[in-house]
Amino acid sequence: MASSDIQVKKLEKPSSGQAFELTLSPQSKESVPEFPLSPPKKDLSLEEIQKKLEAAEERRKSHEAEVLKQLAEKGEPEKEVLQKAIEDNFSKMAEEKLTHKMEANKENREAQTATKLKDKHVEEVRKNKESKDPADETEAD
Repeated sequence: MASSDIQVKKLEKPSSGQAFELTLSPQSKESVPEFPLSPPKKDLSLEEIQKKLEAAEERRKSHEAEVLKQLAEKGEPEKEVLQKAIEDNFSKMAEEKLTHKMEANKENREAQTATKLKDKHVEEVRKNKESKDPADETEAD
């Protein structure tokens, strides 16, 4: 569109600033746009297409390598954090296991002590009974 196709009319000044009314004249069939919508297409040879595809592949590979490099650099601290978490978890699990084992040993020790006391008591009762039995027999005679 040429500037002659546009009409500008200034409106009364509103309180917020300036106002204009633009009127575009209808486009004639003979007028050709100043800028074409798409660039003219030129015929590319098979070799040129191959070169462009190879260049695009190289760009893609270099971009992929760069992204992988950045991820590897970012991944190092994450690996360290994960390793530390695994070590902390392992030590916590080992501590819990040890505590559980110690409690089980204490219970076993208490059970064995109780059994020994019971056996000792039973043995004392037998001795007392045996010592009383012969005396009972002699007294009964």
